[in-house]
Formats: sequence, structure tokens, C-alpha cells
Amino acid sequence: MTYTCFELETHDGIAQLRLSRPNELNSMISAFWSELPLAVEELESLESTRVIVILSTGKHFSSGMDFSVFQSGEHLNTGTAIDRDRMRRLVLKLQDSFNCFERCRVPVIAAVQGACIGAAVDLISACDLRYATSSAYFCIQEINLAMMADLGTLQRLPKLIPEGVARELAYTGDKLTAERAKQLGLVNEVFESEDEMHEQVMAVAAKIAARSPLAVAASKQAITYARDHDVADSLRNAADIQSGIFDVQQVQECLKARNEKREPVFPDLHSIRVGV
Repeated sequence: MTYTCFELETHDGIAQLRLSRPNELNSMISAFWSELPLAVEELESLESTRVIVILSTGKHFSSGMDFSVFQSGEHLNTGTAIDRDRMRRLVLKLQDSFNCFERCRVPVIAAVQGACIGAAVDLISACDLRYATSSAYFCIQEINLAMMADLGTLQRLPKLIPEGVARELAYTGDKLTAERAKQLGLVNEVFESEDEMHEQVMAVAAKIAARSPLAVAASKQAITYARDHDVADSLRNAADIQSGIFDVQQVQECLKARNEKREPVFPDLHSIRVGV
């Protein structure tokens, strides 16, 4: 499939999804919202995909929602109850575009350079891991436009950084620098150059791709579940997952590979095709 906003590439179990509108600061036009979940689904459907890396082109990661989205269409009217119902359903649909990262069975890594503004913060907050260049900064831009962030930032960010800091950013619209983001735990590491960041991100992705995709997918499921549930419930969930995915042959392969001083080899997960 050909995309307006993205370029896709796969190699050695690593799928790259690259924002490809650098001249427009990779702003999120209408096509973005329908293409993103389709692109993630396309990459995930490949049996060889074990990790997805979200990259960008140009000086900035993304300037967020394109202003054309705010300037056209009756969908932004809220004068009547019917109008407000349409607005609610629109917001839920846009939210679901980013929810695809959490539904995805493989880890999703974001690599951020330059500006990460507005809806782009919603995007990276839904990813599993985040890395940034020293030039990167994050801004909850919606408050500067007399709106609140409504696509996941206010729900996910307080679980990634201290709640008080998340509130300050959400109320003021101030920029969060890459170094401060690292100190707070929003990003895993900060790099001086984009090339250095990409090299390290791909190294991390390669390590993930070398692990059992069944165990990695189960770990992602368990961590995401635990984020939203109490410890007792999450432990029961972990027991259910482990009993479902435990594979003694894969464990034996790990032990054998260790003795033979080589990397273990694991089968790919099956893709899901309706009717097959």
C-alpha cells in the first residue's frame, strides 16, 4: 500500500515507519489519522516483524495536528447536542489512531529529533520506548490554543513522568527539553546527533528482535495491563499469560544456545489473516 504521510521499510525483523512530510514539519493532515493504524497493521501482519521503530524526516519529528484540520469542515461545530456528539465520536476515532501502538503485539520505539508538539506528544506517549536527540523538545501545545490535549497525553504522560510535572506542562504549554525529559524518565536516552540516535535505536531494536517474539509480546501485554490495574489483579493476569505462552522448547533453545555460545533462534509469530 502507498501512504501519503509515511514510508515503510523492514529488515531483519525490524520494521521502520517513517513520517515523510519534512517540508510541512510532518504535521498530521487528515490522511495521517487513517493511514497510521493501517501502516502499523500492515507491518504487524508481517510474520517477520518483531519490533517497530517510528522515525521522522527533516529537522523536526512532528509539529502535531496540521492547522488545516482546524480550519475546514463542520465537524468542529459544537452548537447543538448533535454537533457535540459528532465531536465526541471524532475525538474517539482520533484517539484510536494512537491506541494502535498499544494494541500492536510487538514493541514500538519512537526516535525524536527537534520539535515534538501537540498530537506528536500523544503519539510518543503511546509508544513503548522513546529516544531523543539533544535538540528535541516536547510541548503540550493544545493549551496554547485554548484547548486541552485529548488524544492520550493527559492519560499516559502522568504514568510516565511525575504527575505534578505533567500537570505543569499541560497547564502552561511550556517546552520540555530532551535532557529534562531524560531526567524525568520520558525518554530512555539522549544523543548529540540524529545519526547517533538512530544507530543506538536500531541496536536496541536488534536486541529485541533477537529475543523470543512470543515472550516479548507477552511481556508487553503484562506491562500495559499492570499500568492500568492493581498489583493483585496484574499478578493474576501475568499467571494467565505465562501459562498460555510458556514454551519449554524455547527455554531449551536458550540453554542450548548459551552452551554453544551462539544466539538462540526463535520462530516468528503467526500473522492473522481473516478467513485463513
